[in-house]
Amino acid sequence: MFEVFGIPSTALFGQLLIGLINGSFYALLSLGLAVIFGMLNIINFTHGAQYMLGAVTAYLLLNYAGLGYWPALVIAPIVVGLLGILIERVFLRWIYRLDHLYGLLLTFGLALIIEGIGRNYLGTAGLPYTLPDSLRGGRNLGFMFLPNYRAWVIAASLLVCFGTWFIIERTRLGAYLRAATENPALVRAFGINVPRMITLTYGFGVALAAFAGVMAAPIYNVSPNMGSELIIVVFAVVVIGGMGSILGAIVSGFGLGVIEGLTKVFYPEASNTVIFVVMAIVLLVRPAGLFGRRT
Repeated sequence: MFEVFGIPSTALFGQLLIGLINGSFYALLSLGLAVIFGMLNIINFTHGAQYMLGAVTAYLLLNYAGLGYWPALVIAPIVVGLLGILIERVFLRWIYRLDHLYGLLLTFGLALIIEGIGRNYLGTAGLPYTLPDSLRGGRNLGFMFLPNYRAWVIAASLLVCFGTWFIIERTRLGAYLRAATENPALVRAFGINVPRMITLTYGFGVALAAFAGVMAAPIYNVSPNMGSELIIVVFAVVVIGGMGSILGAIVSGFGLGVIEGLTKVFYPEASNTVIFVVMAIVLLVRPAGLFGRRT
């Protein structure tokens, strides 16, 4: 074991790993928020509750349907994404032309309802979710011990995040999505059903939150409050990256997770506020965010 700036390498790299894991969830959640805001102009405060629903769905599939982690990783995002589509069709479609505040208040109310139902049926204590057998154990890298499941979370998050960025920014489908937000009449002229595209986009953003929730279930206890504890930080990440910026959400999510982890090593007292300090500095220097566009 060696030291870095007088700190044992195991402690430094251990916190760096924790930062990357937290950053993985920040990136996935902020990516879903950025997709929904960028394509629908809705500030989706229900995102934390939908993240929680992903974890709860995985828990229910395991304990009542006997389906393990890998089936849940596919089924839970689909189920929660379909619920998101229902929310979009019933509630959100009526407020697209209104001020952002209406969407914020509506989704905040929906989040309170979902979390209240969760507390009523699941209680407030966390529920355990077992690791998949294929990802148990870990590897000794010499300077630190790397659990297999943590490595999987980081790798899967990177793959999903940059895959989503590629689809939206580098494919024809992504071009249609971006065009539909700026000139829906023109996109309709190409024979594309814009309302259906908007609905599926919202469902996809919600599914990203549920996917993060399933991956979080074995690391954190499954709790109705797990989303509300995280959503404020994720909103800060989105603001730092730039509202609606896909790349900004990804880079800021992973970067701020690392900064938070390193802060726990060098100045633990500031670890709970460092992200908000960074947000304040970024807003002073660049109000649109690091990757945002000025309007």
